[in-house]
Parts: sequence; C-alpha cells; structure tokens
Amino acid sequence: MNRLTRRIGDASARRPWVTVAAWLGALALVLPLAGLAGASFVDDLVAPGSQSEQAMELLEERFPEASGGSAMAVFATPEGERIERHRPAIEAAVDRIAEVEHVATVTDPFTAGTVSPDGRIGFAQVTFDIPTMNVDPEEIDALGAAVEPVRGDGVTAELGGDTVFINAETPSSGAEAAGLLTALVILVVVFGTVVTALVPVALALVAVAAGLGGITLLSHTMDVSSAAPTIGAMIGLGVGIDYALFILARCRENRAAGQDNRTALSNAMGSSGAAVLFAGGTVVVAMSALALTGLGFLTSIGLSTSLVVLFAAATALTLLPALLTLLGDRIHKEGRIRRFSRRRSSGRPEDTAWWRFAHHISHRPWRYLLAASAVLLALAVPALRMETGFPDAGDDATTTTHRRAYDLLAEGFGPGFNAPLLIVADLRSPGVNADGIPELSRRLAADPGIASVGEPQISAAGDTVVLPALPTTAPADAATSDTLERVRDTVPDNVAVSGLTAMTDDLTRQLADTLPLFVGAIILVSFLLLMLVFRSLVVPLKAAVMNLLSIAGAYGVVVAVFQWGWLGGLFNLDETLPIASPMPTIFFAVLFGLSMDYEVFLLSRVREEYDATRDTKESVARGMAVTGRVITSAALIMTVVFLSFVANPSPLVKMMGLGLATAIVLDATIVRMVLVPAAMALLGRANWWLPRPFDRWLPRIGMEGAAVPPLPDPVLAPTASRSD
Repeated sequence: MNRLTRRIGDASARRPWVTVAAWLGALALVLPLAGLAGASFVDDLVAPGSQSEQAMELLEERFPEASGGSAMAVFATPEGERIERHRPAIEAAVDRIAEVEHVATVTDPFTAGTVSPDGRIGFAQVTFDIPTMNVDPEEIDALGAAVEPVRGDGVTAELGGDTVFINAETPSSGAEAAGLLTALVILVVVFGTVVTALVPVALALVAVAAGLGGITLLSHTMDVSSAAPTIGAMIGLGVGIDYALFILARCRENRAAGQDNRTALSNAMGSSGAAVLFAGGTVVVAMSALALTGLGFLTSIGLSTSLVVLFAAATALTLLPALLTLLGDRIHKEGRIRRFSRRRSSGRPEDTAWWRFAHHISHRPWRYLLAASAVLLALAVPALRMETGFPDAGDDATTTTHRRAYDLLAEGFGPGFNAPLLIVADLRSPGVNADGIPELSRRLAADPGIASVGEPQISAAGDTVVLPALPTTAPADAATSDTLERVRDTVPDNVAVSGLTAMTDDLTRQLADTLPLFVGAIILVSFLLLMLVFRSLVVPLKAAVMNLLSIAGAYGVVVAVFQWGWLGGLFNLDETLPIASPMPTIFFAVLFGLSMDYEVFLLSRVREEYDATRDTKESVARGMAVTGRVITSAALIMTVVFLSFVANPSPLVKMMGLGLATAIVLDATIVRMVLVPAAMALLGRANWWLPRPFDRWLPRIGMEGAAVPPLPDPVLAPTASRSD
C-alpha cells in the first residue's frame, strides 16, 4: 500500500498541470451532465417482502386507480370564522388543481363534506394517476401555484398528504458555509498560513462537487434517496478536509526534519497517503454495508456517500501532491499569520504536552481506563430507552407547507387523520369474499385504535377491494403501530394492510431485524482489515470495543436531546421527537468508518515507534506526540462541519449532525487521548500478538512505518533511506 500511494503521489507531482487539468476536465464533464440530466431523487420506502409491499403491488396490478399518489389542499380561516364565506375562492382553486398534470381527481370540500365540525378547516382530496414516488416536484409546485390566489382572500392554504411530504425537498440552513469558514480558521491556526489552510478546504469542495454530480447521475440509474446528497456532502466535507490535513501535516513534519520539498512530499504520500487510502476504504466498506439492510433508500445513501468519500481520498492522493508541487515554498510563506506562525517546536516528542500526558496516563492505566469507560457508559444510558419511528410530516419544521397542513388536519379532524391505512382484499384468494366485506368493515371499526372505516372501493374487475381506515393516533405514535399489528392479526389471509403509515412501520421493523447482522458484518470486516494492517489480534479487538463505546455515547446524547428534550431549545427544537428509525443504522456505518480513521492514523505511528523502540509505553507517547495535535485539529474541523448541519430545519438532518459531531468529539478526546494509551499500557507487548500460523498465512499490507524504499526517479531529489 505504501508503494502504491507513493507512486500515485510521485506521478501527480511530476506532472502537476496535467493532474490539475484532469480534475478540472472531470468536473467540467460531470457537473454539466448532472445539470442537464437533473436530479431524480426518489425515497423508496418499501420493505421488500413486507405485507405493505404486497398490497401495493396488488393495487398497481389490478386497481391502479387506488394506487396513485394522493395529496390534500388544506384551507383554514381564523378562529370564529367559517370557510363557507370564502367558498367561491376555494372552488376556483379546486378548478385550477384539476388542471394540473397527472391530477386524476380532486374533490370539492363543500360537496364532499370534508369540512371540520367547527366549519373552520376543510380540505380538497387530490388523487394522481401515477404512484406517489413518481410525482415530480413540478407537479407539487403547480399545486402550490393553484392555491396561492386563495391566500389573497384571507384564507390559509397549505399542501399536505403523503405525496407532498415524500417529495418535499430538504431545505438548507446556509450554516454549512459558516462551518467551512470556521474550519478554515482552525486550519490557519494549525498551519500558520492562509495558503496552507485554503488547500484542504479547496480539495474538500472539489471532492463534494464531483461527488454530488456523481450522485445526481447515479439517480438516473437507480432509486436514490433525497437525503443522499445532504448526507454525502456532510461526510465529504469532513473527510475531505481531514485527509488533506493528515498528508499536509506529515509533509511539514518531513520538511522540519530537513527533507527537501519533493522528498518530504514523496515520503508523506508513502506513509500518511497509505493511511488515507486505508481510512477512506474503511469508510466506503462501512457505508456500502448499508446494502445488507435490504432497503433501497439506505443502499442508495450508502453508495452515494461512498462515492463522495472516494472522491475525497482521490483528491488527497492526486490533486494535493500536484498543488503542493505547484505552490512549492510559497505554501509555507504566503499569507503567513505571525501570531500563529511564530510558534516553534524543538522537534523532540519529549518536549510536547502530548508525550507527557500519555506517560501520565500510562503510569495510572486502570484509573483512567475505568474513569473514561464510566463516562462513555453514562452517556450511553439514554440509548437503552431509545424509541424509534419513521419521520412523518409532523416532525418537520413548521416553516414547511406539509407540516402546517399536517397540524391543521390534526386540529380539524383528529391526529389519526394523518395516518390513513389501506385495507386491501384480494378476492381471488381464499379468505374473505365480496359478501364478507361489510362484516370485515364492522370488525375493523370495532378496534379501539380505529377512528373510522370508509366506504369500500371495488376494482372494475370486482376482484380487489380497498377499505380506507383512520387510526385514532398520529403516524409516529407507538399506539398506531400497536393498532396496525392488531388489525393485521384480525383480517383474513387474503387481506393486507398498506398505506404510508404501514409501509414506514414495516421499514422500522425490518431495520430492527437487520441491525444485528449489519453491525456484526461491519465489525468483522473492520477487524480483518486492521488485523492485516497491524499484524495483531488485540489491536482490532480493542478498536472495535472502543468504537462501540463512543458510538453508544453518541446514541445516548441524541436520545437525551431529541427524545427526552434535554437542551432542546439550544437546538431549536419545539417538541420531543422519536429517533428516526434509519438513524441508528446510518449512524453506525458513518461513525464506525470515521472512528477507524483516527485509529489508523494514531496506531500506524505508534506501530512505527514500537518497531523502532520495542517499548509500548514510549511508542504510545511518541505516537501521540506526533499525531495528537493533528488528530485533535482534524476532529475539531469535522465537529464544526457536522455541527453546522444542526442548524438545518430538518429534524432528521439535525439528528445526523449532532450524533456525528458528538461521536467525533468522544472519539478524539476520551477514546484516543485516554482509553487508547491506558489500554495499550496495560496490554504491553500483547498489543501486537498474532499467532504464528496467522502471521504466515495472512497477506502483508504496508502502512505507515513500514520500510518502503524510495522509488528510483531522476526527477525527484534524493530521498532518505526509509519512508518515515
């Protein structure tokens, strides 16, 4: 691996303008193509093999009129006023809605009787002739334009329903730019020059731009979740800056040791470059493992994020060497900030606070190991009470029209109105027949969790019947899941329950069922990779345990904030929310991959020092001395980037931002600074134990510290005899 990354870096450094032109050409190709193709994001909320999927497939095959998407135009007047006064304006809006493309039918609130008992709230039911997932944002915008004139008549008009909620675009807060600016300031403090600080940010932006273009193109070959670009950009910005930072820092370290620019860069690419390649590969493996859940929208998020991470690693391994070659000594001189650049180090690890701190911990390992573990376990306690549920319109920001429509419908018609169920009977199969439908309707209505059952809808062939039913509770309420389970136990074998509420409940159940397999697969693959790299059984086992502790702590913090409401005002939360059911799975994939980044960068240097000294405590202290400041800076940058997403109006994005930021802070402080030195001090030489048969059978993968001779190249200046 060392030779590979050194060759890549040297090739890019020899032909810097060609490398830069290649990246510019790639962007010039991908971004316009993505712009011309346009985004085609679809949230595939189907759990394969579930009852809700079977019911929807049956409707699409035999009763397409009942399988089309639906929306609601909701109208409301102020307290004490009735919408009847504005009937002409509302009926005109209904006529305009009927003219929107793909609208099959639209009801008049006054003739259909869909007006609340107090006469203040009413809605027009809109049915599309295509499934919910196939409705384009243009149709939603056209609905908005159709109801806009009503607002001028003093009436509140909002758009709600499953189709509007699912196809709503995730808003941006603009705080992401502030996060990048803060990251730039941190980099200036770390490197002391503006030019050096700008390079990692520029590389991250290139990686994210290319990645988002690639995600847009990917959306035309498979169903890609609308959340994929946001999550991909979030991860891409963090790792893009970090990967460049680690190579830059190693290059500067080599320069401080007396190596010329080209030699320092070549050796940095052969050492830190290999760590970047391995770390990026670990994140890609973890994210790609989302495909194990069997859920399309999670698979698309995993593949999309992997694509952005691949671009981030590629820019660090190719574009960074090219830019450093072009900038030469100017990268260390231009834009120098004296206040930060005056600090000088003796170059001796023993003179750093990190070295002293590591030795302090290694002399009291049990005390610090137990204290740090207790802190992480205490933070993880709320995770034991985690309640998951799929996000619905009621969880979105009140600035969105579908959230305001959700609140109005709940106010006028009850909370269960936003959680409609579709009871689908296949009359061709054994079970209930056409004559038994009235009795089935009465049994369903008798359930305490069902508010009402609508009139049966019969297909043209008379072989399929749909009974619409409304629960008494909201979509994400646990009682609604209980009602759904009772209903499914009540109905005959040829009857299935579907609708968005049933579909998301099936998704939540499948996520819970597949999570153990998913977690086990990631831990196993990561264990094998680390075992190959560090030639040890203990190091990967320790890494897995510590990563699980930091992830559990992050879970606990998210539960305390969002589910229990602790410090909710600080994060602009108006109410408590269940944890979005996809979050634990996505969290684990992202956090385990990112935690491995810091594990690799720290332990690769520790192993290098151990090979030189055979002293565990001293190798840990020296490894922390040379990587402590860089890892802390990288973690701080990633934390700032992730926290910037907490300002996003979407609760789902808030959860992602807070959870990722918390885990990175815990991993870079308690885990890397305390648990790692304490555990390694206790284990001693056992850290590097590997059974002899394993040592003979396992292939060897180089990493930092491996003795990789410099490549013969007359263009490069003479290199040192070993590659750092």
